[in-house]
Amino acid sequence: MTLHVRPYQQDDLAALYQICLLTADGGKDASHLFHDPDLVGHYYSAPYGVLEPQTCFVVTLNGQVCGYVVGTQDSSNFAKRCEQEWFGQWRQKYPLPDCPSTSLSDRLVSHIHQGYAPRPEYADYPAHLHINLLPQTQGHGVGRKIMKAFIDNLKQNRVTGLHLEVSAKNASAIAFYERMGFKPIATFEHSIGYGMKL
Repeated sequence: MTLHVRPYQQDDLAALYQICLLTADGGKDASHLFHDPDLVGHYYSAPYGVLEPQTCFVVTLNGQVCGYVVGTQDSSNFAKRCEQEWFGQWRQKYPLPDCPSTSLSDRLVSHIHQGYAPRPEYADYPAHLHINLLPQTQGHGVGRKIMKAFIDNLKQNRVTGLHLEVSAKNASAIAFYERMGFKPIATFEHSIGYGMKL
């Protein structure tokens, strides 16, 4: 088994979509939850690869992409770019449902129409990330390795702080982030915000 962390490349975009879907149900395959397999990736992974590829990293297993860290150096600027360059095309493709719905697909369509806005609690931590690893990569230290590559890249670009948000029920992810040096900075209804000064 040969696991390798490298910078994101344009050809990796399809893998971002696939891995995002295969980990979207609390780290498990969410294919059965979405009517369009690309929908979750339109919001949570692809815009980073398209708009800020220089910030993203992937892990490969024998040459195949099987995990990623995607993110942005500046969440406020990223939100503006998403409005200008990303969400419009998907709002046309996925109209808002006529009636309120609790399905994950419809909730994600609502997110796309609402756009992305960084929470004010994260003002001192301008960068943010999303990490997703397929099961075969886990337990080999690759999560720490790819996170370190992402954080080192931020430091080289003089970014002052980094945040992420995790489900309050995801004990293993919380333990991992705390081992990486993240500190809790905000608590929300279903999630906890973590930050790291760089």
